[in-house]
Amino acid sequence: MKKIVFSGIQPTGSIHIGNYLGAMQHWEASQDKFENIFCIVDLHSITIPEDAKDIRSKTRELAGLLLAVGIDPAKSSIFVQSHISQHSELTWILNCFTPVGWLLRMTQYKDKSEKQETVSTGLLTYPVLMTADILLYNADYVPVGEDQKQHVELSRDIAQRFNSMYGETFRVPEPVIAKAGARIMGLDDPTKKMSKSETAQGHAINLLDPPEVTRKKIMRATTDSQRDILFDEKRPGVFNLLTIHQQFSEMTKPELEAHFEGKGYGDLKKEIAELVNEAIKPIQERYNELMTEPDYIEKVLQEGADRVRPTAEKVLKDVIEKIGLG
Repeated sequence: MKKIVFSGIQPTGSIHIGNYLGAMQHWEASQDKFENIFCIVDLHSITIPEDAKDIRSKTRELAGLLLAVGIDPAKSSIFVQSHISQHSELTWILNCFTPVGWLLRMTQYKDKSEKQETVSTGLLTYPVLMTADILLYNADYVPVGEDQKQHVELSRDIAQRFNSMYGETFRVPEPVIAKAGARIMGLDDPTKKMSKSETAQGHAINLLDPPEVTRKKIMRATTDSQRDILFDEKRPGVFNLLTIHQQFSEMTKPELEAHFEGKGYGDLKKEIAELVNEAIKPIQERYNELMTEPDYIEKVLQEGADRVRPTAEKVLKDVIEKIGLG
């Protein structure tokens, strides 16, 4: 029997090459090996209020991009989190079994709460909703970036605590961090990870950027005043650009350094622009085709929800019975 892999992605911001290299391409490649569940986590999006209409349009855009990069609805389940009520129901129950101290230790909560005048309860309990997302489907593995690993570890703690109180109920998931492409940095500030929520114009290369926009962003990417083009982590701008080149060209580090010996940053950036545009062109073409078929996207999301709902219902029913409700 195939292992179950749960992946969640928020329908906010713009999907960029960091998302593609660190997650999406691995999801596409793993479809024959695992039973993949891809959840568009729209409930997570409202922990920091967004325009409801924008969330709906971004949900459709994200579904289209998942299909465009090669997620096959015949092999994998793609659905929208809010379409399955068990996510919210299990979250409330798990909230009642999660110590507040565990949540206050979450690094992302600390970072985000410091940037806001007032903080919603939803932002604090965000990791519990993420836990419910994972546990509802008996996930064995959860692919995440390093910044989300703490949340998966919390889901393990919550599952184990509940199991110790009520007997074997939840499968305890394992976090999986991709080694290749897992940390693509911002073009404007290579000391910070490329982010969907960052709005600075030259920060990220989005999968839907036109070729000329991609080229302009890369040509303006931060480098340094040195000349040699080497994989040196003390030179984050050049290191990041070489990492991007390596991910798309599949050349080794020695091959890349030899290739750029005696060349300048302009040569490096021009090659990266060509590589990136060549790689995302078929994704954009497929996405544009899908956007002319809105009924197909809705059908995929509906069928995905229908496929996973019985599992969510069964897990929640078991939980309700064990805690004495129902």
